[in-house]
Amino acid sequence: MTHTYSIKGMTCNGCRSNVEKTLNQVEGVSAVVTLNPPVATITMHQHIATNKLQVALSKIGNYVVEDTYGSEMTSHDEMKQAEGVIPSANGTGKFYCPMHCEGEKMYDKASDCPICGMHLVQEQTLSQKAQYTCPMHPEIIRDASGSCPICGMNLVPMQPSDSDESKVYDDLWKKMKVAMLFTIPVFLIAMISMIHDNPLMKMMGMQKWNYVQFILTLPVVFYACWMFFVRAWKSIITWNLNMFTLVGIGTGVAFLFSIVGMLFPNLFPNEFKSMDGTVALYFEATAVILTLVLFGQLLEAKAHSQTSGAIRELLKLAPTEATLVKDGNDSIISIHDIKKGDLLRVKPGDKIPVDGKISDGEGTIDESMITGEPIPVDKIMGDSISSGTINGNKSFVMVAEKVGAETLLSQIVQMVNNASRSKAPIQKLADNIAKYFVPIVVIISIITFLAWAKFGPEPALVYGFINAIAVLIIACPCALGLATPMSVMVGVGKGATSGVLIKNAEALENLNKINVLITDKTGTITEGKPTVEKVYSSQLDEETILQNIASLNQNSEHPLAEAVVKYAKAKNISLIEVKDFEAVSGKGVIGTVANNKVALGNKNLINQEGAIIPEDFEQKVIAEQKLGKTVSYISIGGTVVGFVSITDAIKATSKDAIKELMQQGVEVIMLTGDNENTAKAVATELNLSLYKAGCLPEDKLKEIKRLQAEGKIVAMAGDGINDAPALAQADIGIAMGTGTDVAIESAKITLVKGDLQGIIKAKNLSHAVMRNIKQNLFFAFIYNVLGIPIATGVLYPFFGILLSPMIAALAMSLSSVSVIGNALRLKSLKI
Repeated sequence: MTHTYSIKGMTCNGCRSNVEKTLNQVEGVSAVVTLNPPVATITMHQHIATNKLQVALSKIGNYVVEDTYGSEMTSHDEMKQAEGVIPSANGTGKFYCPMHCEGEKMYDKASDCPICGMHLVQEQTLSQKAQYTCPMHPEIIRDASGSCPICGMNLVPMQPSDSDESKVYDDLWKKMKVAMLFTIPVFLIAMISMIHDNPLMKMMGMQKWNYVQFILTLPVVFYACWMFFVRAWKSIITWNLNMFTLVGIGTGVAFLFSIVGMLFPNLFPNEFKSMDGTVALYFEATAVILTLVLFGQLLEAKAHSQTSGAIRELLKLAPTEATLVKDGNDSIISIHDIKKGDLLRVKPGDKIPVDGKISDGEGTIDESMITGEPIPVDKIMGDSISSGTINGNKSFVMVAEKVGAETLLSQIVQMVNNASRSKAPIQKLADNIAKYFVPIVVIISIITFLAWAKFGPEPALVYGFINAIAVLIIACPCALGLATPMSVMVGVGKGATSGVLIKNAEALENLNKINVLITDKTGTITEGKPTVEKVYSSQLDEETILQNIASLNQNSEHPLAEAVVKYAKAKNISLIEVKDFEAVSGKGVIGTVANNKVALGNKNLINQEGAIIPEDFEQKVIAEQKLGKTVSYISIGGTVVGFVSITDAIKATSKDAIKELMQQGVEVIMLTGDNENTAKAVATELNLSLYKAGCLPEDKLKEIKRLQAEGKIVAMAGDGINDAPALAQADIGIAMGTGTDVAIESAKITLVKGDLQGIIKAKNLSHAVMRNIKQNLFFAFIYNVLGIPIATGVLYPFFGILLSPMIAALAMSLSSVSVIGNALRLKSLKI
């Protein structure tokens, strides 16, 4: 089972690291902690009480762990939850309102939103560990399928296969059939009664037919559509007025009016009576309106299930089983039983079960489902692979490095879920209008009745009554409420399947506004896979030089350091112990190797160490830099003894991506910590006129602040720890998915493939989603602006046109569906 907890007291990445390390030391816990938001996602084989986690954290600092979805659960409740007696608010049962009435608030069971009355939607998550039970003996619970030890029956999955959205649709469809069964006869009776020489009157009097309509309407009101009245009542007593308030008032008044008119006709003036003395009743209007509203809910449920289609497709990527290699034998295990360090065999056509690296063999991996790129990627021993991707026609063995919630696929699904529930700034307009919408509509309805009663033609009261109900029924605040979240949900899902992960709706909206892109060089413009091309020394042999700098770099995670270590190992150079290691941000590394102080880095680091660079070294270094190479000086014992030249190829797509961004009016600036010569060589190759070399992390931060002070909307693309402050400061931080975790955490958009071309995709997606949202808002506004006046009868004096409440109900039902349908067009978008 996987739980999510809020962690209070974390102020930096060091705090996050300590909390994560401590939680993972708790027996039975696998934890992943993020700083923004400050939450811990914990996978546990059996329920662990929150206070046990709190005790562990209290030992390392003033940290507080809380249930993200409410800490009101008692220890008794926790015990019951561990036994499976009550549902967990943190388990698979996560439900939210599609209109996000309460922001990101979640509920632990399927019901209706207490604010707008709409059905809560289940969050799509990777399935938890399957458990099986006996249909006759529910106390029997097993982790694998088989037979019941008591009765011998086959065990069945405890988790139903149908999603809650399917259940909602099936329930609505069942009620729809009942509603149609009884509404159609009521409607026919009412229509036939309007025919001259009514044939029904030959069978029995109109009063008796009224009783027949009343009886036929009862199942529609009290079974098929009773939920609408429950929602209306809740909305009134909580004063969270919504669409169901209007539907409940309109149809409720019509139904009660009809009952009173049927039982006590003498209470009504002659205006409401027909020639035979009976009151004109509205049982057919009540039944038809409710059935049409139910029909709209049915269509909406069907359409809404498609908005999360991208997440569903991602969930399908997660395999359920894996092949464990242990003691030379293969065995099939559940992916929930995989532990870090396990060796797993991946056969041709298999899905990669977890994140890890190939330890034996090679393969061709289809990563299109995560990166959006259709061309399979060749992988060899030591290459990283991600869960959910598909192996080609070769077999290999991999070592598991990230499991459960740590895998890339799990993080993608969670990020998409979080982004889908977030609100875009443009939604504030609709939210502000929604606050006053229903009261204003009720007031307009009352004014409509009074105006018709005072100034309308005979029967004025009847006209006033019908038009007042039409006003209540046609108004649709839901169309306004759904306009933004539906587009955001589909757009975020579309991005996820195209390799663009969006943290929240605000980032999706703001990306469309950027006019400056700051980009790092290494790992962003270049491949981020540097290789050592030359090690030069005028005093020491290559083996000695390599042993010193590789030993020093074994403690660093920088890509350049990894390149040096890899080069040394390829030459079978043994590494020795390093003391007093220090990484100097933006400059290089220093430490003590074999009792000598060694420094490896740029010119600033060498000057800091007080070493002097010989002139002949300087000329050789400049020559390398003009070829686009990154050069690090080597100082041992305060004397510069050589340099290492490292090359990092420019990504094939970088030049085209930068060119297209500039054509779209985006100013592209490269800020790199590399030297002026190397930066100029790279910029020249990219036809990039704006760049700055020798930038420390604080320099990138200052540059972004300067541009923002000028009124620019700045995006920052980077992949390293040094880029984290700049990514956080930028209006839109864009992290390369191939970079470090801290860079990804600091960014608002992550490009899974780590390719600048992904920024083009993200920008195109942002533009399309914002255009779609504006279309939805226009549809919703124009529908209500035109529909409500027509329902009041403003066209009657000029054209003799009145809007039937039944037509109003059909229009209202289709308005929300049209908004969702328009949002669904984003699924076919090519970015």
